[in-house]
Amino acid sequence: MTLQSLPHGPLLLRAIILASILSTSHAFNKPQVRVTTTFADFHARIMDQWGPGGGKFVKISSDSHHPFQGRAFGGAKRKEIRGSRAFGSGYPYGVDNPSTVAGRPFPFGTWPLWWDQNFMGSGEYGPHLDAIRPGGMLAFVSLGTTTAHFNVTDTEVYYAIADKESLSLLMISYVTWCHVVPAWPSKFDPTLSNSTIRLENVIQYFRASSFAIASSKYNNTFARSPSPNLTEHTPLPTSIEYSAFRKCIDNVTFNALPILNKPPAPTPMDRFIMALIYAGVPILLACAYISGVIVFIFYEIAGYIHTKVLQKLWVRQQLRKQRKAEREAHARARVAALAYERYP
Repeated sequence: MTLQSLPHGPLLLRAIILASILSTSHAFNKPQVRVTTTFADFHARIMDQWGPGGGKFVKISSDSHHPFQGRAFGGAKRKEIRGSRAFGSGYPYGVDNPSTVAGRPFPFGTWPLWWDQNFMGSGEYGPHLDAIRPGGMLAFVSLGTTTAHFNVTDTEVYYAIADKESLSLLMISYVTWCHVVPAWPSKFDPTLSNSTIRLENVIQYFRASSFAIASSKYNNTFARSPSPNLTEHTPLPTSIEYSAFRKCIDNVTFNALPILNKPPAPTPMDRFIMALIYAGVPILLACAYISGVIVFIFYEIAGYIHTKVLQKLWVRQQLRKQRKAEREAHARARVAALAYERYP
């Protein structure tokens, strides 16, 4: 759209309209993941990259038979996004049983990863629900860089595991801030015998165990403990722990990983409509009551006037009849008197 295609008018007004359109278009391109939880009214919340999160959690309604109806989602803040090296970590609320992730809420808006052998009950979030998983199916992507920016070897490659939308959005941030070599996500299936990533390879979980960074150089022997201690783990190799490249990936993940934001603040128009609803309804009821009273009084007065008018009309009619009768009686008497005078 150009200034020439806008409605004719002052140049300043046309420029303001164009700026508004451009700013709106920019807002629509902000990296976001839509989370729909009901088809009754298509209510949805937004997982926002770089967003602060927070707000009140809500529960998935039962009006569209969602597989996790009744569970809470949202409400967690970005500062609570970091977990540990143990699966099931990173939950700011809702951990009643630390030995399983089954039945837990979704504080950041998405579901945890799933691992082979239904580890810690994660099978309930498995591939059979990929079609409705927030952000799409689980995928992984390699994170490598070059010696031009970091002191790394060719074998220092990390992997990110999450829903494919989160990975696609984060890849832009990884490339921008950590000079990661761009790569497309691939489907993640931990049940494959030749799977690139194993549960034991995870060096950090984020976002209520729905996102993980892994390295094939790391093997956490405590990863499959029946009831994992969220702080017990095999130490990281020195080459990973002190890697500037890994720290960059960690920081970008912490700050840019999409999480569920609190609902947007109401616009002035929303506030006006709500004011009409909350204040206008009582006013309308009061006006209706007053109108009813006025109508009642009007009809009462009209009825009273009508009655009085009818009474006066009746009285006048009776007077006319009486006067007519008197005139007729007088006339008859006069005729009788004349007849008497005529015949003495």
